[in-house]
Amino acid sequence: MATVRLATRGSPLALRQTELVSDLLRQAHPGLDVEPVVVRTQGDRDATSPLDQIGGQGVFVTEVETAVADGRADAAVHSAKDMPSAMSAQFVLGAVPRRADPRDGLVGSTLAGLPAGGLVATGSARRRAQLAALRPDLVFTDLRGNMARRVAVAEEGKASAVVIAVAAMDRLGWAGKVSAVLDPVDVLPQAGQGAIAVQCRADDAGTRELLAAIDHIASHRALRSERAVLATLGGNCTLPVGAFAEAQVTGGTLRVSGLLASGDGHTVIRVTRSGDDPEAVGAAVARALLDGGGAAIEGFDGLLDAGP
Repeated sequence: MATVRLATRGSPLALRQTELVSDLLRQAHPGLDVEPVVVRTQGDRDATSPLDQIGGQGVFVTEVETAVADGRADAAVHSAKDMPSAMSAQFVLGAVPRRADPRDGLVGSTLAGLPAGGLVATGSARRRAQLAALRPDLVFTDLRGNMARRVAVAEEGKASAVVIAVAAMDRLGWAGKVSAVLDPVDVLPQAGQGAIAVQCRADDAGTRELLAAIDHIASHRALRSERAVLATLGGNCTLPVGAFAEAQVTGGTLRVSGLLASGDGHTVIRVTRSGDDPEAVGAAVARALLDGGGAAIEGFDGLLDAGP
């Protein structure tokens, strides 16, 4: 295969992530030509409506997947955190490159430096719930749009702080704009945060072989486990959910933390489990969250997957 076509969103961050994947592929396969195929998704077309009103998780993924399914592209590059927990059998995750910083951060202020009643901008229910639990005095406002728009809200003083993904800021070269990095002990990341997922057709042996050369096994195992937390809780769970797996070696034990919270942050349930099988330990975390009181949180609609 002389050329690999990578489907991607057209945002600056998405294009930068695709560039990173392209560089890895060229390094692994000298002489390989890699071309971006830019796809405009529903989430890009409507940059103002809350995500849960225009399709929820997957709103940045479906149309990029379609470009691979119909042959316009050989593989798709996604922010792993944007991917729904259930994936069509026609696709596989061909590669997860080495994960970047998975943590959340603030632009505009540190957490301790936020004034009483400070306004924090974020479109994430997970971030709002955890920050509200830490600082019940804070006020939140919704925020969507590309990273430049989000950062500008803080820099122009329209909010006391904006919550961002540290990996996104690093990839855009804006690490110096981050006022504080939030410890996962305080704010557990979203499943897949900091990871790039490269997806291809399950029956495309040639592309799968090329992608295997850039797969970081420990990062891939961690992502599998975090996605298992979401899958076991169910795709119909609209409550704030977090999942973070630490995998230091190719195989062996994973330490997986999970969180389930009420939207107002009054109830926050956290558990940690360890195990060798990514899917099994992820499912165990999800069940421990439910057994620990998550199933009683208003708005929880029940399990989607009985699982192992």
